[in-house]
Amino acid sequence: MDERKPGQQLHKLLELLRRLAVKPPAKLRTWQLTAVSAAAGLVVAAVAIAAAGPWDSSGQRTAERDLAASREAGGGVDHAGPPGREASDAVPSAPAVLAGLSRSARTADGTGAKPLAAVLDPLMDDAKLGPERSAVVVDAVSGERVYGKGAGRELTPASTTKIATAVAALSALGPDHRLTTKTVVEPGSRHVVLVGGGDPTLTARGDGRYVAESASLRELADDTAEALKKRGADQDVTLSYDTSRYSGPSQHPIGPNENIAPVSALMADEGRLDTSSSGTAPRTAEPAGDAARNFANLLRERGIGIEADPGPGRAGTTAEHLASTRSQPLAALVERMLTHSDNDIAEALARETAVAAGEPASFEGASRAVRDRLGKLGLPLDGAVFDDGSGLDRDDRLSAQLLAALLKRAAGPGHPELRSVVTGLPVAGFTGTLVGRYPEASAGTGLVRAKTGTLTGVNSLAGTVVDANGRLLVFAFMTTGTTDPQGAQSTLDAMATALAVRGS
Repeated sequence: MDERKPGQQLHKLLELLRRLAVKPPAKLRTWQLTAVSAAAGLVVAAVAIAAAGPWDSSGQRTAERDLAASREAGGGVDHAGPPGREASDAVPSAPAVLAGLSRSARTADGTGAKPLAAVLDPLMDDAKLGPERSAVVVDAVSGERVYGKGAGRELTPASTTKIATAVAALSALGPDHRLTTKTVVEPGSRHVVLVGGGDPTLTARGDGRYVAESASLRELADDTAEALKKRGADQDVTLSYDTSRYSGPSQHPIGPNENIAPVSALMADEGRLDTSSSGTAPRTAEPAGDAARNFANLLRERGIGIEADPGPGRAGTTAEHLASTRSQPLAALVERMLTHSDNDIAEALARETAVAAGEPASFEGASRAVRDRLGKLGLPLDGAVFDDGSGLDRDDRLSAQLLAALLKRAAGPGHPELRSVVTGLPVAGFTGTLVGRYPEASAGTGLVRAKTGTLTGVNSLAGTVVDANGRLLVFAFMTTGTTDPQGAQSTLDAMATALAVRGS
């Protein structure tokens, strides 16, 4: 991307969209379609977030570079069945996220377009969507509801719950907040405590995706070993681990599952027992113990004399700091969580919201904290139930109206701290859980950005789209009781695509 003013870039990309709208994608060659779709995806990003920045030294916004790098197969996770069935120190505040919209785009009224209800109603009546369904579409600039059907009905949201978790955590903690894992030593002793800071992305790996930017157990071992040697306390060391930051049951109500590890304030690589960084994976039943044993071995490799394996403990109030490692900023964790539908990050962020609110960092405490935080934002919470942060719990209840309100708030100019809720949404046909859902020929490819929600019998889709007139729309489509998951997904995708082409 060149370094011309963002407004000029946005104008050219919007013009490209308008041209695409009158030329059927099927007539384009594959390489052309790919190029146009990629450009169109950037239009969505540019409109939905600040076209004015922040920009890195190359003129490309860092978050969009990261999104481009996330284009991979198997980018997300499918919860439709039992395990194995299906897979700088501060973040700058953004300016008004709709600043890049031209006047014509902001005032587009879709004149000449087929009425939205005439397009969406037949899709909403599709039997593949099951007996319970709801939908809402809102103009993100004006706040006008341009379509609604059962919008206030509370249904099982599945992973679209993560949108609520993200908004609550960012509102409570701020986008530059980081999760810190540290080591301390008890005064006058050689007893070291590894203290969990709630970071499920802490990595023990030497290479692989996300390793370079994540908090590193290896680097923590380097620094801890150096600190112990400077103290002359590098032999006859004992090690324990402290997980007291979190409380309550660690096992998610779904039970042992390849979609999520037991929730713990201390874990490495989300308790994964393979080399994956997203999607389903075999999980350890003891994430804290495994991380601590791994850390003990890393210390031994660095010359620290530790005889016994570590056990659980708790750092004393007078313990002295040895070393620490910090996660990526919360904004980056939110993007990763939403792009890949990461359940471990979601539950951690829900608990961190509880910590910020002074609630117990448990499932129950997190539920109260998330609801309270969203209530302070004035969001429509009637009937909402947050029994977890990830959406794996079938007792969760959200409305399409609430999901759309969350997205509108994140896309609007009043809350730049919520920007990563928009930038983290998967891009249709390109990233995360939407990487394989939109074919090249679909007009929604590269234009739709949305969080998926999938459990057996539950299919949801909530996100943003720029229509053919340049209007930014937020939408939420929810269904319960579906018996044809692929058919339901296709219908939901067709609904989002209809929003993208409306006005052509």
